[in-house]
Amino acid sequence: MASVLNVKESKDFERMIVVAGLPVGHNDPSLTKLVKSHFQDVKNEGGVVEDVIYPTRTKGVAYVIFKEKKVAENVIRKRKHSLAAKVGPIQLTVSHFSEKVFSSVNATLDLSVFLGQVVLESLVRDLKRKIPSLCFSPLEQNGRISVQGSFLAMKKLKESLLLKASSLLEKDSEGEKWNRQSPRRSLQSGGNSLESLGSSVPEAARCGETLILDTDVFFYLKKKKIDYEKVLKRFNVLCQESVDGEITTICIKNAHNGLPPNNEKLVKEFIEKYSHALHFELRKETFVLEGKEKREKRNIKLTCEHLNSRYLQVLINFYETHIDIIGPSSDIYSFKEEVMKLIRQTVR
Repeated sequence: MASVLNVKESKDFERMIVVAGLPVGHNDPSLTKLVKSHFQDVKNEGGVVEDVIYPTRTKGVAYVIFKEKKVAENVIRKRKHSLAAKVGPIQLTVSHFSEKVFSSVNATLDLSVFLGQVVLESLVRDLKRKIPSLCFSPLEQNGRISVQGSFLAMKKLKESLLLKASSLLEKDSEGEKWNRQSPRRSLQSGGNSLESLGSSVPEAARCGETLILDTDVFFYLKKKKIDYEKVLKRFNVLCQESVDGEITTICIKNAHNGLPPNNEKLVKEFIEKYSHALHFELRKETFVLEGKEKREKRNIKLTCEHLNSRYLQVLINFYETHIDIIGPSSDIYSFKEEVMKLIRQTVR
């Protein structure tokens, strides 16, 4: 069975399409079969389907991987696709795979930390030129500006600002404490927003390599996918992690002076390779505890703990107000169904 990782390695994303508009809350396995059947039908310009990745981290969205690039192009060219389901015909939106399929993220930047160092209007123009996929609101007099775009685009934005701040620090020959108002506060928390710039700029400047990841993906990578500590020890590097809401910044540096800087780059590339694939393959579901009675909260927690040993590919993160479960789509679907079933039995 094909996976996103295999597609990435073969550099053949052209065979993958994004299917949006699928109903949320229906039986995932049966819907997956329905989607595969639809795109294998020659009446829909379809062909051999290698894999259907559903459910995904984005609700109502599936990824379909064809055996041939030509079939993917024919399917997209048809444009109108109607999926016959028990709930009635479903109009699908089909498009090429690109980084734009990531969930949209909103953030408010406070660029006032750069006042006295650069002209803010010039800085914004430079950011627009470097990352054209981002949407910027007009710059306010106090230095605030709203930004909207994909996770990857926001990641590039954060890296650009860190590099800009680092270069300004290096030019500060008088050693003034330029970052009296820490750039960690540059991204203000919003509804579905990036919470902060992550590591403080001086830390980032001292790192050999800086890596920015989705927090859920990083936790899963570290705890479930690879022997994280073993990898660091193998390459003789140290990693400083800064978790800020949806974003985790990792500073990678050689453990000892004199080691080749290539080690830092190799570790960065290694982590990037796996995290990129996981970003598509993982799904997160949440059990909300806030507002529930103590007995109900306890039942949910105990049920998750009870199933933990049976679902080795599922990462469970316990919080005071909720429980996040992260893992492959099929495992998450089964885990959630079983939790709900056991909870209903307990209530009876």
